[in-house]
Amino acid sequence: MSRVQPLPEMLQLPLVVTVQVDLVLVLISSLAFLTRLSCLSYPNAVVFDEVYYGQFVSLYMKRIFFIDDSGPPLGHIILALGAYLGGFDGNFVWNRIGAEYPMGMNVWSLRLLPALCGALCVPLGYLLALELKFSHVSALGAAVLLLLENSLIVQSRFLLLESVLIFFVLLALLSYLRFQNSTSSSWSRYGWLLLCGVSCAAAVGVKYMGLFSYLLLLGVASVDTWNVIGDRAASHLSVCVQCFCRFMCLLVVPALLYIFWFYIHLSVLNHSGPHDQLMSSAFQASLKGGLSRITKGQPLEVAFGSQVTLRSSASHPVPCWLHSHKANYPVRYENGRGSSHQQQVTCYPFKDVNNWWIIKDPNRQDLVVDTPPKPVHHGDVIQLVHGMTSRFLNSHDVAAPMSPHAQEVSGYVDFNVSMPAQNLWRVDITNREAKSEVWKTIVSDVRLVHVNTSAVLKLSGVSLPEWGFRQLEVVAEKAFKVHSSSLGWTVEEHRYGTSQEQKDREVELHSPTHIDVDRKISFWAKFVELQWKMLTLKQEESEHKYSSSPAEWITMKTNIAYWLHTSTNAQIHLIGNLVSWGVAHLSMLAYQLLAVIYLLRRRRGFKDISDGAWEQFVRLGCVCVGSWLVNFVPFLLMEKTIFLYHYLPALCYLHLLTPTLLEHVHTHLLSSPTHRRLLHVCVIGVLLYVFLCFWTFCPLTYGTPELSASQLQRLKWRDSWDILYRRQ
Repeated sequence: MSRVQPLPEMLQLPLVVTVQVDLVLVLISSLAFLTRLSCLSYPNAVVFDEVYYGQFVSLYMKRIFFIDDSGPPLGHIILALGAYLGGFDGNFVWNRIGAEYPMGMNVWSLRLLPALCGALCVPLGYLLALELKFSHVSALGAAVLLLLENSLIVQSRFLLLESVLIFFVLLALLSYLRFQNSTSSSWSRYGWLLLCGVSCAAAVGVKYMGLFSYLLLLGVASVDTWNVIGDRAASHLSVCVQCFCRFMCLLVVPALLYIFWFYIHLSVLNHSGPHDQLMSSAFQASLKGGLSRITKGQPLEVAFGSQVTLRSSASHPVPCWLHSHKANYPVRYENGRGSSHQQQVTCYPFKDVNNWWIIKDPNRQDLVVDTPPKPVHHGDVIQLVHGMTSRFLNSHDVAAPMSPHAQEVSGYVDFNVSMPAQNLWRVDITNREAKSEVWKTIVSDVRLVHVNTSAVLKLSGVSLPEWGFRQLEVVAEKAFKVHSSSLGWTVEEHRYGTSQEQKDREVELHSPTHIDVDRKISFWAKFVELQWKMLTLKQEESEHKYSSSPAEWITMKTNIAYWLHTSTNAQIHLIGNLVSWGVAHLSMLAYQLLAVIYLLRRRRGFKDISDGAWEQFVRLGCVCVGSWLVNFVPFLLMEKTIFLYHYLPALCYLHLLTPTLLEHVHTHLLSSPTHRRLLHVCVIGVLLYVFLCFWTFCPLTYGTPELSASQLQRLKWRDSWDILYRRQ
């Protein structure tokens, strides 16, 4: 008779699940969501930089390509996701601050994701203090300072990116500290390291300022890895596995994800847009509409007799096309120098029929394409004939009008003087190894080398005077004298010429032909080009009323008026909590002073604190003071227009430093009960003042309730603040 086996011990009924809940964490998280998400739709109008980011959100909704040189695309993707979830179709004109949103527009959804990120920064600060091995009391203090920081609340409640950046940076630090502090040897420990890598990629993907925090974290991780390598108690296999996991999670994963953000960006934004002309012809042709509509079905291979437009590969000052017109260079320039008085050749930044040129075989008179076409190869000698005037592209030993060190380029006119035509050009395809020896539309980068003088056709970038219609100067210059980026030309529009007579040819130039040709550019080529443009594109900087210097941030000498009601005194300002702001910077100075004292005394052989406490103190400095430095010092070196909100990521670390440093002083430096009680009273008093300051500035944080002019005047605690009074 068989005996029934008892259930294993782990399957004994009843099943019981034990859950530990940190009620303090739940409380501060609830308060964070309340302060950041309440009345999120107010005001129902465009607030400060929403006018900037909103334009990109609308372009995302319409899948129109754009470039934002301020940062990679993940931030815009996140903002666009919130808009998409709210049903926004992109049909809103973001033309001014204060413009009212239409009734059907879901403003709450537009602002939701930045507000969520801002709210989550508060519990992240709490957990970070715990991972730094400080008490729950210090963690609560850090969370309260973040919770009651008016500037963080304001920046979180609108269509802006600082709160998103801060969230990912704090999450990356928390994840790494969780990994480092974990005593478990299971693979689940590496889940935190993977989350750290993902968060680092997201931080850099939102704004390039996240890169500095990422580099700091890599530095900390490198030191920790070096210590792992030196641990003789660990086996060689264990050390290799740990180093490999760190390499993959902190270097490979962030790099792949960073590229993935661009893959999403370029996959979604596949329509022609306002920034097309900043990109190469090949990039433009890959977008729907715009140049792709013009170039669709163009012949791929340039042949003798081809009619082409030549776009300069130089990106500055503006994209332009080789151009000529029925106007000659002046006989003498303003400075007295003489010219050839031949037809002007320029670079014109607009589409125009005078941009068309014909590739001519020097050994033939015909200006039409043979059947079959005879392609132009690298090294071939050609002549370029201007389509509308039939002048040959020419250069000679005459100084260029604006660049006298270079040769003049002209459309040759025979004046029966001792100035023979020098109109032969050799085709030099610079990317032939990657593409082809045959000159191809859009994909080939070509240098045109003047046969007689070996000078290279280039865009100088200098604007001509009135006699040149302010168009851009084109010259011929020795290749070794100039930067290679200004030497290249790309065939953008292309057709096979069929007309022998000039009148027929002029009609043909207005009527492009089409031949079905499939032309694509790889994602990697687009990624590299877009990344390079974002890093090198120089937007024209202009002084802004609310721009400020980093020195003004520390003392909060400046503020920013984000929004003003059209008819009342209701308004929103980016103003920090003056009390917590001041305490935070005093804490930073106190830490640095204390660190110097500790280092000097330890050098002399005195250990005021234990090795464990010293290690904790150093780790606190690396995370808080180090993060403050990498998020503040770069702005001292920048020449771009910067604002108070750029300081908020750095400020968060000082709010983490304040309570943790106080705990260090309380535990290791104050031995007298009287001194400790005095510190308790001071801390309670400061927290009370922090709350009172927060509450006092709430009307300027949330824009409600409306204050009278006299009440607003009383809130102007600093004369340099710009508080607006609409009526008395």
